[in-house]
Amino acid sequence: MNTGTPGSASTATPAGRTDLGRRIAARREELGLSREELGERCGSDATYVAYLEERAASPAIGSLLRLADGLETTVAELTGATADHPPGRGTSLRDAHLVALTYDECRHLLSTHGIGRVGVFSTRGPAIFPVNYVVAGGEIAFRTSEETAIAGAAGTEVAFEVDHIDEVMHTGWSVMAVGEAKGITDAAVIKRLDAVARSLPWAGGDRTHWMKVTPTRLTGRRVVHR
Repeated sequence: MNTGTPGSASTATPAGRTDLGRRIAARREELGLSREELGERCGSDATYVAYLEERAASPAIGSLLRLADGLETTVAELTGATADHPPGRGTSLRDAHLVALTYDECRHLLSTHGIGRVGVFSTRGPAIFPVNYVVAGGEIAFRTSEETAIAGAAGTEVAFEVDHIDEVMHTGWSVMAVGEAKGITDAAVIKRLDAVARSLPWAGGDRTHWMKVTPTRLTGRRVVHR
């Protein structure tokens, strides 16, 4: 992206293998229900609940309605139909707090590819742009168009941010890297980056201009709770 990322009848840890299964398991745990208790609520049994949580399943709408009712939520929330809405609309948990991430944790969460945001100072003021990125060595690299504000920020200090929000578990983390943005012109380096990039920029168009940020500062935080 670039506009300028059956097991046993009861278990203590949600084991959802799909988004639906994960949401069912997490909501059940949040309510303090066993699989047996949820089964009783929705007219099923623990084996079926375990199947939904641990296997790729496509339950009928009637089953989804009973599940949603038993979990005191909606079918839209269970199936992810609200995914287009901005994250974070749910209420925070009472024991939630922020913890600082170590340098190694930040590096791990940046991973090797994904979607992040580049913050620059443009001619129109501060601006933030989402980009598909890869991590190559110690550098964060991404593609853009030569006419974008990101390309125009070459030679200046920029911020790069990546995060993850879990609506079901009311948790999340963010990592921010600060460093100088530079355009990449070395043909061998560009060839190597083209090879490791998992996909073309989601925004499409002529975004073949590679840029990199070498972090001079790397920090992160995570929202946690019991």
